[in-house]
Amino acid sequence: MPDDTVLANRYALESVIGRGGMADVHRARDEVLHRPVAVKILRAVSADPQDRARFGAETRMLAQLRHPNLVMILDAGTDGERPFLVMELVEGSSLAELCRAGPLEPAHVATIGVRLADALRYVHAEGIVHRDIKPANVLLSHDGRVLLADFGIARLTADAARLTGSGVMIGTAAYLAPEQVRNEEVGPAADIYSLGLVLLEALTGVQTYSGPSTEAALARLSRPPSVPDQLPEPWPGLLRSMTALDPSTRPTPAAVGSALMEAAAGFDQAAATVALRSGSTDGHPPTRRFDLGGTRGDGRPPTRPDLPAAGPATAAAAQPLRRRPVRPALLVAVGAGLLAVLAVVLVVTLLSSGAGAGGTGTIPAEVPPQFRESLQELHEAVNG
Repeated sequence: MPDDTVLANRYALESVIGRGGMADVHRARDEVLHRPVAVKILRAVSADPQDRARFGAETRMLAQLRHPNLVMILDAGTDGERPFLVMELVEGSSLAELCRAGPLEPAHVATIGVRLADALRYVHAEGIVHRDIKPANVLLSHDGRVLLADFGIARLTADAARLTGSGVMIGTAAYLAPEQVRNEEVGPAADIYSLGLVLLEALTGVQTYSGPSTEAALARLSRPPSVPDQLPEPWPGLLRSMTALDPSTRPTPAAVGSALMEAAAGFDQAAATVALRSGSTDGHPPTRRFDLGGTRGDGRPPTRPDLPAAGPATAAAAQPLRRRPVRPALLVAVGAGLLAVLAVVLVVTLLSSGAGAGGTGTIPAEVPPQFRESLQELHEAVNG
């Protein structure tokens, strides 16, 4: 589609910023509100009724969702025969881009995991399973937000009618849950499995199940993911439970968020946001792997990441630590105390000096005038 196309006499398309299995995503400009947006357009070559039904389902679902860690839908419609979806434009990077540059520090991954877990807690409560959790669908904005994108293949768990044909796998092979590979009923636990693989990849910089799609999909049925034992707590146990073969044994999103909360507390979110915005050479701050002590590495206490307070798993960390301001009255009190101590020392010194010299009662000339009279009275009282 030409970049100069205007959809619905409102959205002026610019460059393509993403391509999926059934749609393209363009950067665009809203000519009515004069703001940049992202427009997802179903390809004209796709006349498959299932594709169109799936696209319509995405529109209806996203229009109902409101969460700080989900990409917001702004508008939807059709232009001729082309359905389109208008979303907020996220300026930044994807987790896939960061993973290609190497492993991220564990505390950074924990902050991402807490936010994604809370987003899943919310969408699962709405009866929705994402079914395609992968690094490319995790967006990291320049203003520090973590956003889960692309519900194009999600399904309503309460909807008994399948949009996919029998025997057709939906999702990205490298991150599918075992039940998706076996084409069994897919529930919220499948998203937890996929999230576990995503977080493991972010920690190690290595995709767990790589290779051709079929081979990558079937590999998880014969071997579990390799989770390094040297990862700091709670990672080893948590990742193994998230990627358990049996869906019923996997933790809930709230449990995942709670487990990662403490690990996220030592991460300097501001530094990572600056690095992402400035486009540093490796795409993220220097990796400090396996270092989650009580300080940030520079001796200062850790700062809390700006975690969302949307759910019970994140409420405890919603408020960042604040340095208490120094009050002027306190400064005055401290100064007065120091002045009193100095005055006592001066009195003792002068009195001792006077007694040793025979008690002449002479006040040195360098004593300020405002103190001379009081010191003279003290001297006379002591020496009679």
